[in-house]
Amino acid sequence: MATLSDWRRGNHAPREADELLKVVRLLCAWAKVDPPVDAHWRRLLDGSGPRSVPSVPPLPFGSTLLALGDRLTAAFAAPHVEIDALCLNGQSLALAMGHPIHAVHAGVVRPARIDVRVLLPSRDIDLAFPCAVDVGTDGDGDESVHGSWLSLRNAHAYSMTAALRSLTATHGIDVTVQYRAMPFTPMAKLYLLNGTEALFSYYTITRHEVEVGHRAVEVYDPAAMGLVQAFGAGDNGADTAFVEQSHLWFNAIWETVSTEMSFM
Repeated sequence: MATLSDWRRGNHAPREADELLKVVRLLCAWAKVDPPVDAHWRRLLDGSGPRSVPSVPPLPFGSTLLALGDRLTAAFAAPHVEIDALCLNGQSLALAMGHPIHAVHAGVVRPARIDVRVLLPSRDIDLAFPCAVDVGTDGDGDESVHGSWLSLRNAHAYSMTAALRSLTATHGIDVTVQYRAMPFTPMAKLYLLNGTEALFSYYTITRHEVEVGHRAVEVYDPAAMGLVQAFGAGDNGADTAFVEQSHLWFNAIWETVSTEMSFM
């Protein structure tokens, strides 16, 4: 992602335009944003265009994912790391967590203890989203979409948990990863870092087509990860209040209406 961002800003040019565009189209499809205009990117090779290309649509998922990874890495500089997260499927968190884990392996950061708590929707509820636009008479459309979401939720939970717990064997770090199931669909994602920072982003719902079980299904689903607003305790009164209230809210959900997570 960093390399792609450098390409787009014109910091340096890729050698093969066709190879670049394959990567760009793949990432745009994954992030659910419109692909860029090929001509703008090809100008990076021949030097006929400006070094910056403001007309190219941004890659919000990629850029924000890098920002989240940077904030997690900074949080891992503390001796005791505490990460609380509330999200829809855990994809952004699991992918961004690769940054601080890599930093640990590289010797950049070395916490003594890591505690991660994640709230995700329960498998047993009817999600507000993602959901099929046309459920069908037998409800098969929604069931397949729900099954796809559940597989994604579980896969990211498994992968992040395994990667974090491996730090115990490789670096002797005390790691705890816990999941709880919520009885509702979150309208936003929230990350709380070491009790001092809160990252917040609304889920913006779009209507688009996805492939579920080898067939195309039109769904209502959140757009690619948008800009995350950061709030730091101590920056100002409003930020401090938001961080504190977010912790109180998260703990209240964790300790009351959430239930043990089922991955079966």
